[in-house]
Amino acid sequence: MIMLIAGLCCVIAVHALRPLAPGLRARVIERAGAGAWHLLHSSVSSLGLVLVVAGYAAVRREGPVWLWLPPAGAAHLTGACMLLSFILLAAAVVPGSRIARRVRQPLAAAVVWWAAGHLWANGTLGDLLLFGSLLLSGLLSFVLLYRRETPEKRKGPPATSRSDVVVLSVGVIAWAVFAFWLHQPLIGVRPFM
Repeated sequence: MIMLIAGLCCVIAVHALRPLAPGLRARVIERAGAGAWHLLHSSVSSLGLVLVVAGYAAVRREGPVWLWLPPAGAAHLTGACMLLSFILLAAAVVPGSRIARRVRQPLAAAVVWWAAGHLWANGTLGDLLLFGSLLLSGLLSFVLLYRRETPEKRKGPPATSRSDVVVLSVGVIAWAVFAFWLHQPLIGVRPFM
């Protein structure tokens, strides 16, 4: 459990810098250079990710501490949340979509839907720590970044129907590949059993 908590602290802390301390990145880059910032940010993120994955696996091996039993059909609701999450993730990467313009913070929204869907379908203490903390972190990031946007940033690049089609196509295909082929070998759970 300690490894999972330490990893979550690393991941959440490094990703909370942008919404909570927006000037810190600029100050570090000014003093040490962009390369130093990217090295520090990616190192802490990678360490956190490794600790989260290893810690969550260790918690699962120890045996579940059940807090609630997932309701019937939870896997299908999680699948729907994940479809939305993958579409939002694609909107965060593909420039010029109406989806990204409407949501304004698609990456934070993708994390929120991912965590909420998984929290709904998994009722153990380890799941609450992992998905609950990332849900709260995603919500906080979404709200803080949304409030901080300037009118110029809200405009962004021109939105096109082509970008929307690309976002939807990439999101749906990535969701299907992950749900039906990659989730089992990577995570050890078949989503739709």
